[in-house]
Amino acid sequence: MRKYAVILFALALATTGFAVTSGPAAAAPTWNGQWTLTRYAASKTGTSLAARQREPDFSNVYTFATQCSGGRCVATVVGGPQAQNPTIPRPPRYTWDGVSWVERFDWQWDCYMGAGKPKVWAPAHSVAWYTPRRDGTKTGSWRTVIDSGPCKGTVVMAVKATAK
Repeated sequence: MRKYAVILFALALATTGFAVTSGPAAAAPTWNGQWTLTRYAASKTGTSLAARQREPDFSNVYTFATQCSGGRCVATVVGGPQAQNPTIPRPPRYTWDGVSWVERFDWQWDCYMGAGKPKVWAPAHSVAWYTPRRDGTKTGSWRTVIDSGPCKGTVVMAVKATAK
């Protein structure tokens, strides 16, 4: 009798669209639709000259689509404005690590040297992570290490994603 109850339960799940799965991909929340990403640049910190330069907070609206395969889930930005810095990889991709959506990328930091002066470009490495919260937002941090030049050091700023 128990065997038949298990089979009936499995059929009920299948007909309602539910599935019993396990592993990281199964536990990953999707990141789909339009989201406003806010970067809190006005309160950034770090050891770099860039961390001390005044800058306003900024935000943009992006469209995300999540795909999971082989136990790995990736949320890709499929719509929204392009980064002003042409060395930032496109499109942005965030991988679910079991706790947060994480983007890692290498690029060239464009160090601002003052009005009328050319920017100084230097290799940089960034990690941004967004952790889902109970209120539906995602919060985290964007940390960049600049390898050389006048802006050498770290820049860290809080980030937040809010569904549109």
